[in-house]
Amino acid sequence: MNLKFYSPKSDVLKKYIKGYYFIIEDNESDQVIYKTFPNNYNIVTVMQNISLHQSDNQIIITASKERNIFSNIVYRYKNPIEIFYQKQCNEITIYFKPLGLNFFIDKLEPFYSKDHTRAIEFDPFIDYKSEMEKIFSIQNREEQIEEFENYWLSKFIEKDFSMMKILIQEVETDININEIAKKNKISRQYLNKLFQKNTGKSPSEYRKIHRFRKSIADNNQSKNLTELSYENLFYDQSHFIKDFRELTRKNPKLFFKKVDTEKENVWLFI
Repeated sequence: MNLKFYSPKSDVLKKYIKGYYFIIEDNESDQVIYKTFPNNYNIVTVMQNISLHQSDNQIIITASKERNIFSNIVYRYKNPIEIFYQKQCNEITIYFKPLGLNFFIDKLEPFYSKDHTRAIEFDPFIDYKSEMEKIFSIQNREEQIEEFENYWLSKFIEKDFSMMKILIQEVETDININEIAKKNKISRQYLNKLFQKNTGKSPSEYRKIHRFRKSIADNNQSKNLTELSYENLFYDQSHFIKDFRELTRKNPKLFFKKVDTEKENVWLFI
């Protein structure tokens, strides 16, 4: 699968979007299967002329008999998801930073309240599908990027998330979560409610995934798994291996051997 990961050109979008990539329809392409692993991003995918089915940690994408625009959001997953493409389709996938999507959508609770193990259709604006159709029709990639970024800039909403930013920064440390609530003069229950409302997951789940993703990013700078586990605030190597197996279904040594962690998309092709 040939794709390029783009960082936003807009300084505004850079604050809220990690990046995005395009896939081009290819009727001659073979089927593609890969696994993607848990992260704290909100992942929004827009596809043209497809049918999508999600269940049991698997997403199956097949060609549709009718022209359509289908968009879905993945906001939470605790196990690897297997992605199966019958063939490559026109696609744009966006990685929103943990709070990023809140600055474009008025309320995310209707999406976060849905079953994350099933496909969640994402159709947030009246003009969303029609504008995505127009963007897909643009042949020049630079023009396509410009229209794509301008569209999301037109949906930008200025909001004050200063408290949530502080809470996220503290959850990304090794401070006890009860202590974080106490320090910020809120209950643990309210802390959980804030995280669920604004990130789609609990503080403890967010922390677990953050440690995991940071250990992937730091892998090449660490001498061994023991050093990697302590650098990323795991209690010990056993704790590191336990979490890693839960989130990847593989032990760390095998994972790092099979997966190219240098790429923006940490995928395991099957």
